[in-house]
Amino acid sequence: MIAVLGVEGGRVPAGTEALLDGAELVAGGARQLAALAPPGARTVTLAAGLDAALAEVVACDGPCVVLASGDPGFFGIVRTLRRGVGEERVVVHPAPSSVAVAFARLGLPWDDALVVSAHARDPRPALAAALRHPKVGILTDGEATPAWFAARMAGSGRTLAVAERLGEPDERVVTGSAEEIAALPAFAQPNVLVSLGAGTAVEELGPAWALAEDAFDHRAGMITKREVRAVALAALGPRTGQLVWDVGCGSGSVAVECARLGAAVFAVDDDADAVTRTRGNAERFGVPIGVVEGRAPAALAGLPDPDAVFVGGGGADLEAIVDACAARATVGRVVVTLALVERVGPVLDRLASRGFAAEATMVQASRLAPLAGGHRLAATNPVVVVVGRRS
Repeated sequence: MIAVLGVEGGRVPAGTEALLDGAELVAGGARQLAALAPPGARTVTLAAGLDAALAEVVACDGPCVVLASGDPGFFGIVRTLRRGVGEERVVVHPAPSSVAVAFARLGLPWDDALVVSAHARDPRPALAAALRHPKVGILTDGEATPAWFAARMAGSGRTLAVAERLGEPDERVVTGSAEEIAALPAFAQPNVLVSLGAGTAVEELGPAWALAEDAFDHRAGMITKREVRAVALAALGPRTGQLVWDVGCGSGSVAVECARLGAAVFAVDDDADAVTRTRGNAERFGVPIGVVEGRAPAALAGLPDPDAVFVGGGGADLEAIVDACAARATVGRVVVTLALVERVGPVLDRLASRGFAAEATMVQASRLAPLAGGHRLAATNPVVVVVGRRS
C-alpha cells in the first residue's frame, strides 16, 4: 500500500501519524523529508524529473508513504502515481488544499471560484482565465510567477492577492493592484495567486449566443449580423482559457459574445464612438473586456498573445493587420469578415503566406418580414467569412 499524506503547516492529517512512523520508504520534497521522515526510513526526494523517484516508490514492497503539500489529489501527485502503480495500491489522506487555505486567509468563499494551474505548463490559459473570470485561484511556479501574471494584467482593474508559504511560520498574504504586485520583490514558492474583479461567471450567463442585433447598442446598423456572428464564433472557438482579439470591434458584439462564452478578450478600434459603445455593451452583459482605442496594427503591439483573432474592419490597413495577427506564434485561428469580394483574395493570400490553411464562405440570410398580411423574405447583405487555421 502507498499512503499519500497531505502536509499542511508541517503536519500530516490527524490519525495518519502511525502510517508515517511505520513506513519503510518515505517520498516527498526535501523540506518535507527533513521535517517529517521517521528515523530509519529510506527516503526518496521528489524533485524535477519524477520518473526515477517514482520508480523507487512503485518498487517498494513494504509500507510506503508519499508526502505532498495540501490536497495531493488537487493538481497534485495522485494522478501521476495512479498511472504508475494502479488505483488499488493508493490511499489518499488529504490536507486542505493551498487554494482553500488561500481563500480562507482572504476570508472569501470559493465555491464560485475558477481554479487553474500554471505549474509546469503553459501559463497562458491561466492568464486568460484570470483576465475573464471574476474570481480565480492560480497555482504558480518559478517561471509563471505572480509577477509574470501581474505584469500582463496591468490596466485590467483587477485586485490580486498572493498567498505564499501557507501553513509555514513565515506565511504571508499580500493584496494589491496588478501594477503593485508586479513591482514587488519575488515571492517565495510555493504560492497561490488569487485574481478578483467585477463581472459575471460564464455559467451564470446562460447558453444563448449569436444574439440578436438589438441586444447591443450600435450605430445605424453598424454591427456584425447574428447569422455572420454565429459562423465567426464557431470558427473562433472562444472558451475558458482562451484569449481573443476583436480588431475593428465596432459595437463590440463579437467581443462580448466571446467573453460570454468564457474567453478573455481585447477589443481594438480607432473610433472613439465604437470604443464607448463596446465598453457600454460589455457593462450591459457584465463581462470584462480590455478595450483599446487605437489604430491597428500599431495598437496591437502591446497586447498579450491571443489564441484567436477576429478582424471586422481594417480599411486600407487590412492586409497589414492580418499580417500582424498571423505573425503571433500563439494564434491558431484568424477570422475576417468582408463585404467587398475584391478583398477576399488578398486576405487568403496573406494567411496562406503565414502558414495558415485558409478558406472563404459567403454567408447570406433572408429573414421573414411582414408584407400585405403575409410575409416576404428580406435579404441581408452578403458577407464573406474568411477563416485561417494554422496548419
